[in-house]
Amino acid sequence: MAEKKRVALIVESSGVYGRELLKGIMRYCRSTDDWLVYYEQRDLSSELPSWLMNWAGHGIISRVANRELAEVVKQQGIPLVQLADRSEESDSVSLRSDDTAIGKMGFEHFADRGFQSFAFCGFEDEAWSVRREKSFVQHASKYGQCCVYRSRWHGATMTPWEVEQANLIRWLGTLVKPVGVMACCDIRGHHVLQACAQSGFNAPEEVAVLGVDNDELLCQLCSPPLSSVIPNAEMVGYLAAETLAVKMEGIEQETGESHIPPIGICTRHSTEIVAIDDPDIAAAIGYIRENACAGISVRDVLKNIPVSRSTLERQLRKYLRRSPQQEIRNVRMRRACELLKMTDLSIERIANICGFKHPEYMHAFFKRELKMTPGEYRESTEA
Repeated sequence: MAEKKRVALIVESSGVYGRELLKGIMRYCRSTDDWLVYYEQRDLSSELPSWLMNWAGHGIISRVANRELAEVVKQQGIPLVQLADRSEESDSVSLRSDDTAIGKMGFEHFADRGFQSFAFCGFEDEAWSVRREKSFVQHASKYGQCCVYRSRWHGATMTPWEVEQANLIRWLGTLVKPVGVMACCDIRGHHVLQACAQSGFNAPEEVAVLGVDNDELLCQLCSPPLSSVIPNAEMVGYLAAETLAVKMEGIEQETGESHIPPIGICTRHSTEIVAIDDPDIAAAIGYIRENACAGISVRDVLKNIPVSRSTLERQLRKYLRRSPQQEIRNVRMRRACELLKMTDLSIERIANICGFKHPEYMHAFFKRELKMTPGEYRESTEA
């Protein structure tokens, strides 16, 4: 019997992102059954395990990027796949979530709800937060006003909690309402919602808040429950394990980064609002989003909402920058993408659920909008 590969996992289990990474690694292990895994429960700030210094192993997957680990890898010649995202530097094969895509998805979530005022709340000196901020601000600044708040997350210069809350409250007071605030992660979203509660700002009516990571427990503890971008951390973990397996076979790979796009957004009450001061147009958008997948047309919208076709057309282009028909197709498209990612339903069944009269219509729409077929899109989201 061939000797099992000894693999060390330096990945935190204290947060949902790390646990999802471990789930993906576990899925790969189950598919091969030739790894002997060395693992200790940890958080991001934990020291490296002492046994690693003299460990005779075959490979390492790590969320830690420091000089000590680099020395271990260099001295012992152990293949390493790096999952750290707290800095921009990497001299090994590295995989992480696509923070640029996460920032863009956050902006689109608010733009789809008619927001003209945007803000980002992040952490200083955290590369993953800065990347998300840069992407969000880049897109939001073309659409309306965008403000940014940052503070330290860890370390001796971290702001005391009472001071941090006071600073957040003052910042929220400067924002043009209603405002869509993207937080760099769910814990930051929790901070913003707590500041809203203490300062008397209504969420989501005045301040809508979106987090990242979709930590179900934390999101539900927030008041109101927090909407959140869902990174595909399980795929990151699976691909990391797959990559390490190749490295342990002695196959050379170029150093560099691979970025895995997010799955989508879990919408909860913290962003359940249409930020439009025209009640008829807000109602029209709500009607479209509730009924687009039932096969409605623009004529059905006009039967249910007391506006003229020209007014509906003009106002939707003003607030959403697309026509009523485009908004109907956009809702169907988002739902189709969600079902292709999250279910094993056939493409024909998904087309029917999403209001496309024929699967061929959905196929043509995907080719036009995403430059790929529905089947190709599903394959691109699978590990």
